[in-house]
Amino acid sequence: MRVEIWSDIACPWCYVGKARFEKALAGFPHRDQVEVVHRSFELDPARAKGDAAPVLEMLSKKYGMSPEQAQEAENNIAANAGAEGLGYRTEGRDHGNTFDMHRLLHFAKEQGRQDELIGLLYRANFADERSVFDGGDAYLVELAVEAGLDADGARAVLADPAAYADAVRTDEREAAELGANGVPFFVLDRAFGVSGAQPAEVFTQALGQAWDARPRPAMVGGDGEVCGPDGCEVPAPGDRP
Repeated sequence: MRVEIWSDIACPWCYVGKARFEKALAGFPHRDQVEVVHRSFELDPARAKGDAAPVLEMLSKKYGMSPEQAQEAENNIAANAGAEGLGYRTEGRDHGNTFDMHRLLHFAKEQGRQDELIGLLYRANFADERSVFDGGDAYLVELAVEAGLDADGARAVLADPAAYADAVRTDEREAAELGANGVPFFVLDRAFGVSGAQPAEVFTQALGQAWDARPRPAMVGGDGEVCGPDGCEVPAPGDRP
């Protein structure tokens, strides 16, 4: 079974939602047969690379919040993150364009290190002191290496604006086709969708429903001779052709 997760590194609820989903997946009896794929979704695609702004300022401007309301919103997310064992800085964080991070995540997927990298990018953005938006490519390369990727390979991806750009756009186009207008957005076997950072219990239920709904092989013909743990059925002499 495949679970696709559309998310953005700049999305705090994606950070929380990933932890809640993983809690549900850890208790899922068939977890070893579940493939998790992270898909790209940009919350602020029009923002230029390197144009970072304080999160509280962005919230006030985008949603018409007062500084106090913006801080209260951050404190609320921090409480939810803390309940999942996640670090979260409520002051001093910034916000920016995540396109290069998504390109790097597609590179990581090819190397089998996508989940490791997205976890590190979330930690860097929401819990660490350094900014992933004004640290330049060098910081992203550091995180890529920490995730187990080759430094030169990561640098080459970041230096080429076209590298994996089509893959990012394809993910975003598919999200629109599936009706996703926000993230996180979880799609299970392209049959069930879960929107938002739902409680772990909701993900547990969705995993069970998706597993039970998987197609089963259609049986054609009646009973024939078979081999099983106790040996093979042997037709009686009169039954042989």
